[in-house]
Amino acid sequence: MMSFRAASDQSLLIRFGAPAPKVPAVRLLSVPGIRNVHPAYESLLVVFDSLALDHEAVERIVRDLMAEESALPDAAPRVVEIPVSYGGENGPDLEDVAAISGLSAAEVIELHSATIYTVSFLGFVPGFAYLSGLPDRLAAPRLKSPRTRVPAGSVAIGGKQTAVYPMTTPGGWRLIGRTTLQLFDPAREKMSLLEIGDQVRFRPL
Repeated sequence: MMSFRAASDQSLLIRFGAPAPKVPAVRLLSVPGIRNVHPAYESLLVVFDSLALDHEAVERIVRDLMAEESALPDAAPRVVEIPVSYGGENGPDLEDVAAISGLSAAEVIELHSATIYTVSFLGFVPGFAYLSGLPDRLAAPRLKSPRTRVPAGSVAIGGKQTAVYPMTTPGGWRLIGRTTLQLFDPAREKMSLLEIGDQVRFRPL
């Protein structure tokens, strides 16, 4: 059940009570007076110009757009395959994830790569896609002390999520592999390789 709450005098927070449906963010941004949208797992924050719109108007706009989207036939999601070198120097935490899960390293790789994930939202750094669908068996806590440098392309598990670091950055997720695929490139027309709603499958090398 959707709920709407004013988050400030110029923002509206929408909670879905479940993993958020794919919201037509591009269409929302094209509405005069809408300044930005911030999707998360179970919510959406809409920032608007309070001189042009109020909370009630934004709620009506969101409801109307979502009703229109739900009436459209479901389009097949785009599937992105990511080649991964698991373990060793590329995945220094693979054995730890195996120990936490009670599986062998080979079983972790098999289970992680056999799953199809969905891009729920992007955040943290440009191009960092939070992927839902990680098998419960593979859930692993973040490191107690984050690394100061995680190489670009690192495939990682953090809690009940998996992701790929699009650039070299500090990070506390457990690294199980690495890809040479470039997930974020400011020179591309679409800078981020992954977008909300995409499906992702990892292919062991």
